[in-house]
Amino acid sequence: MATLTGARRLVVKIGSALLVDRTTGALRAEWLGGLCDDVARLRARGTDVVLVSSGSIALGRGTLGLPLGVLTLEQSQAAAAVGQIRLAGAYDAALAARGLTAAQVLLTLEDSADRRRYLNTRATLEQLLRFGAVPIVNENDTVATDEIRFGDNDRLAAQVAVTAGADQLILLSDVDGFYSANPAQDSTARRYDTIDAITPEIEAMAGDAGSGLSKGGMKTKLMAARAAMAAGCDMAITQGDVMHPLTALENGAPSTWFTAQGTPQQRRKAWIGGMKAKGRVTIDAGAVRAIQQGGSLLPAGVAQVSGIFGRGDAIEIINESGALLGLGLTRYDATDAGRVKGLRSDAIGAVLGYPPRAALIHRDDMAF
Repeated sequence: MATLTGARRLVVKIGSALLVDRTTGALRAEWLGGLCDDVARLRARGTDVVLVSSGSIALGRGTLGLPLGVLTLEQSQAAAAVGQIRLAGAYDAALAARGLTAAQVLLTLEDSADRRRYLNTRATLEQLLRFGAVPIVNENDTVATDEIRFGDNDRLAAQVAVTAGADQLILLSDVDGFYSANPAQDSTARRYDTIDAITPEIEAMAGDAGSGLSKGGMKTKLMAARAAMAAGCDMAITQGDVMHPLTALENGAPSTWFTAQGTPQQRRKAWIGGMKAKGRVTIDAGAVRAIQQGGSLLPAGVAQVSGIFGRGDAIEIINESGALLGLGLTRYDATDAGRVKGLRSDAIGAVLGYPPRAALIHRDDMAF
């Protein structure tokens, strides 16, 4: 069974009902402080942490005096604009008090549907985590419309976990796990400790959203679990409305773990390896050694570029004898890849006229 203790990279989803008092519309600052205590403890032992946090609309509607209930799209966007700056400020202050740096990342569905934007998001999250920051991710509700929305932060959290290569996703919820029926309505409902596969029977047990602030229900949590498990990421549902909820989970608080088969790295490599190549790069002996030792492919090691491809497309990697080494997702299109081939990193910016990317193909985006 999965446990929080083993997490290398962790994504935690926090719903509006946990962060914002449903009666007053005020931020639950003490609860947020307890969560940030947990984050600081996890970071101190080397675990990367990404927080996917709702709350901007809930905070903004209170500030603007909007009533509970369904808002129009324009009202939601206005509330998000007002609330997001307060939400980011609250996280920044709470994390700074514990010696941590907060970073705000706002996404829409298009950022995951478009491969180039997906790679941008992945690279940004990777760099932030490398610097030791704690990314605070939310849907960009100020500009998102129904056509480009995730719709709930359970789905967004799963996509962030997949994008960031997390090995665990924790959904802090108003229930302590997945039940065979709604425990508030059925006294015989039982909680599952572990779910290894989402079967039609499991799907039939899921209910809908039950909170005036929350959009997600068990159906969306199952959708999140399916996406996470397919990417090699374990997922847990646990009670969030307690002080230090991550510590409570680690100490054995009731929860349901959805267990993945394989690791995020294995699943990602398999996905890349099954893609159709749009082009090819021939690399020299030094670059062959570098990537075989776990390094990224730098432009300096590229001898030849062929094909028509865009940034984010899969391309073949071959050696100078013509042997296929593997596939990778390129961070340059064919034109720019041809312009920078063979160049050292410090010479690329002058050729392209914009700040260069460190690698032509990052090691995480290769499959051999």
